[in-house]
Amino acid sequence: QVQLVESGGGWVQAGGTLTLSCVASGNIDKYTSMGWYRRPPGKAREAVAVVTNPEIASPRTVDYADSVKGRFTISGDSAKDTVTLQMNTLTVEDTGIYYCNIQGTSTWGMHVGSWGAGTQVIVSP
Repeated sequence: QVQLVESGGGWVQAGGTLTLSCVASGNIDKYTSMGWYRRPPGKAREAVAVVTNPEIASPRTVDYADSVKGRFTISGDSAKDTVTLQMNTLTVEDTGIYYCNIQGTSTWGMHVGSWGAGTQVIVSP
Protein backbone atom coordinates (compact mmCIF):
# COMPACT_ATOMS: atom_id res chain seq x y z
CA GLN A 1 0.00 0.00 0.00
CA VAL A 2 1.20 3.49 -0.81
CA GLN A 3 0.34 6.62 1.11
CA LEU A 4 0.53 10.13 -0.29
CA VAL A 5 0.76 13.30 1.76
CA GLU A 6 0.17 16.60 0.00
CA SER A 7 1.07 20.06 1.21
CA GLY A 8 1.34 23.61 -0.05
CA GLY A 9 -2.24 24.50 -0.84
CA GLY A 10 -3.82 27.69 0.37
CA TRP A 11 -5.20 31.03 -0.61
CA VAL A 12 -3.54 33.40 -3.03
CA GLN A 13 -4.51 36.40 -5.10
CA ALA A 14 -4.66 36.16 -8.85
CA GLY A 15 -1.22 36.46 -10.35
CA GLY A 16 0.36 34.85 -7.34
CA THR A 17 2.37 31.67 -6.89
CA LEU A 18 1.94 28.43 -4.97
CA THR A 19 3.98 25.27 -4.82
CA LEU A 20 2.36 21.94 -4.06
CA SER A 21 4.35 18.99 -2.78
CA CYS A 22 3.47 15.35 -2.47
CA VAL A 23 5.50 12.73 -0.66
CA ALA A 24 4.90 9.02 -1.15
CA SER A 25 5.60 6.29 1.35
CA GLY A 26 5.00 2.58 1.47
CA ASN A 27 5.72 -0.33 -0.79
CA ILE A 28 6.58 1.21 -4.11
CA ASP A 29 9.67 0.08 -5.96
CA LYS A 30 9.36 1.82 -9.30
CA TYR A 31 7.25 4.73 -10.48
CA THR A 32 5.53 4.70 -13.83
CA SER A 33 3.83 8.04 -13.42
CA MET A 34 3.59 10.90 -10.97
CA GLY A 35 0.99 13.57 -11.45
CA TRP A 36 -1.31 16.27 -10.21
CA TYR A 37 -5.03 16.49 -10.84
CA ARG A 38 -7.62 18.98 -9.71
CA ARG A 39 -11.33 19.23 -9.14
CA PRO A 40 -12.64 22.75 -9.78
CA PRO A 41 -15.81 23.69 -7.89
CA GLY A 42 -18.80 21.92 -9.41
CA LYS A 43 -16.71 20.15 -12.01
CA ALA A 44 -15.13 16.76 -12.55
CA ARG A 45 -11.56 15.98 -11.67
CA GLU A 46 -9.11 16.75 -14.45
CA ALA A 47 -5.46 16.14 -15.13
CA VAL A 48 -3.21 19.13 -14.56
CA ALA A 49 0.27 17.75 -15.08
CA VAL A 50 1.62 14.23 -15.31
CA VAL A 51 5.13 12.94 -15.73
CA THR A 52 5.39 9.44 -17.14
CA ASN A 53 8.40 7.20 -16.55
CA PRO A 54 10.02 9.62 -14.11
CA GLU A 55 12.82 7.21 -13.33
CA ILE A 56 14.27 7.10 -16.79
CA ALA A 57 15.41 9.73 -19.20
CA SER A 58 13.67 8.29 -22.24
CA PRO A 59 10.89 7.77 -23.01
CA ARG A 60 9.96 10.19 -20.30
CA THR A 61 7.05 12.45 -21.01
CA VAL A 62 5.51 15.39 -19.28
CA ASP A 63 1.99 16.41 -20.16
CA TYR A 64 0.22 19.56 -19.08
CA ALA A 65 -3.37 20.63 -19.42
CA ASP A 66 -3.62 23.34 -22.06
CA SER A 67 -4.90 25.78 -19.47
CA VAL A 68 -1.72 25.57 -17.38
CA LYS A 69 0.96 25.32 -20.05
CA GLY A 70 3.63 27.93 -19.54
CA ARG A 71 2.47 28.64 -15.99
CA PHE A 72 2.81 25.35 -14.11
CA THR A 73 5.86 23.12 -13.80
CA ILE A 74 5.81 19.56 -12.47
CA SER A 75 8.89 17.93 -11.02
CA GLY A 76 8.96 14.25 -10.21
CA ASP A 77 11.84 12.95 -8.13
CA SER A 78 11.41 9.24 -7.76
CA ALA A 79 14.58 8.95 -5.65
CA LYS A 80 12.99 11.24 -3.07
CA ASP A 81 9.48 9.86 -3.56
CA THR A 82 8.34 13.40 -4.19
CA VAL A 83 6.40 15.20 -6.86
CA THR A 84 5.97 18.96 -6.81
CA LEU A 85 3.86 21.36 -8.79
CA GLN A 86 5.09 24.92 -9.16
CA MET A 87 2.13 27.13 -10.03
CA ASN A 88 2.81 30.62 -11.31
CA THR A 89 0.51 33.39 -12.51
CA LEU A 90 -2.47 31.77 -10.88
CA THR A 91 -5.95 32.69 -12.04
CA VAL A 92 -9.37 32.31 -10.48
CA GLU A 93 -9.94 29.37 -12.81
CA ASP A 94 -7.15 27.48 -11.04
CA THR A 95 -9.23 27.28 -7.88
CA GLY A 96 -9.97 23.75 -6.82
CA ILE A 97 -8.89 20.75 -4.82
CA TYR A 98 -5.57 19.42 -6.08
CA TYR A 99 -4.79 15.73 -5.85
CA CYS A 100 -1.52 13.94 -6.16
CA ASN A 101 -1.48 10.59 -7.95
CA ILE A 102 1.21 8.03 -8.38
CA GLN A 103 1.34 4.79 -10.30
CA GLY A 104 4.06 2.20 -10.10
CA THR A 105 5.02 -1.29 -9.05
CA SER A 106 5.70 -2.72 -5.63
CA THR A 107 8.74 -4.72 -4.59
CA TRP A 108 6.63 -7.77 -5.39
CA GLY A 109 6.11 -6.61 -8.94
CA MET A 110 2.45 -5.77 -8.40
CA HIS A 111 0.90 -2.63 -9.77
CA VAL A 112 0.22 0.02 -7.15
CA GLY A 113 -1.55 3.30 -7.45
CA SER A 114 -2.68 5.88 -4.98
CA TRP A 115 -4.43 9.19 -4.63
CA GLY A 116 -3.72 11.81 -2.04
CA ALA A 117 -6.49 13.25 0.09
CA GLY A 118 -6.31 16.56 -1.76
CA THR A 119 -5.18 20.05 -0.90
CA GLN A 120 -7.33 23.12 -1.43
CA VAL A 121 -6.18 25.96 -3.68
CA ILE A 122 -8.21 29.16 -3.67
CA VAL A 123 -7.33 31.98 -6.03
CA SER A 124 -9.14 35.24 -5.44
CA PRO A 125 -9.56 38.05 -7.99
